[in-house]
Amino acid sequence: MPDTRQRILAPEIMDDFAMEGEQLQRALEKIAQINRRLGGNRITVKGVDMLMRQLPAGKTVRIVDIGCGNGDMLRALAAHGRKKNWNLQLAGIDANPFTIRLAGELSAAYPEISYHCFDVTQGPFPEMEGDILLLTLTLHHFTDQEILALMQRFRRSATAGIVVNDLHRSGIAYRLFQLLCYTLRLEEMTRYDGLTSIMRGFKRSELVQLSKKLNIRHQSLRWQWAFRYQWVISNL
Repeated sequence: MPDTRQRILAPEIMDDFAMEGEQLQRALEKIAQINRRLGGNRITVKGVDMLMRQLPAGKTVRIVDIGCGNGDMLRALAAHGRKKNWNLQLAGIDANPFTIRLAGELSAAYPEISYHCFDVTQGPFPEMEGDILLLTLTLHHFTDQEILALMQRFRRSATAGIVVNDLHRSGIAYRLFQLLCYTLRLEEMTRYDGLTSIMRGFKRSELVQLSKKLNIRHQSLRWQWAFRYQWVISNL
């Protein structure tokens, strides 16, 4: 089993914001496909449900997805919002121009979604302002110092709250993902980034400590399958 006591800081291939092309497109689709199969998207959607219940019915709600990738999470949320008759304005933010262009193309049937390309660590930017901010498999891309600074900024940017959906750093999760790579014959980039992501994930105690530093009073932190943490922070 790998040693998971400490978060590693090794970069992922996908952290190169200049990366583009078919390999990146396939990797983004494979990640989205795995999230759908393993129920990862539902974790974020259920977190949004929790915060929406605290907002007035009929209110137009702006939801901002930080690190949106190819927009799969936003499209799932748009479809969910239509079933619920919510009035949503959805915005995706990513630092990779190719990824943002791809997300826009894939979201042509969803006029309620817009996309913006910039590096959130260089902010704040007005496009980051919203009622609810989403961080789905995004937080682990940053160092501990960056996470603290970003979460302080995100809390100021979100009037209703934040939904964090990220990885539980676990030796079992690492081995299961290796098995998944073999079963699905995943490409080297997806395999490397997936395993690196797990080692950059979190222990529950680390998220609890982060919440104390942020002085969060109203929150829900739950372990979810498949080795995820759902952290819903309410600012209301």
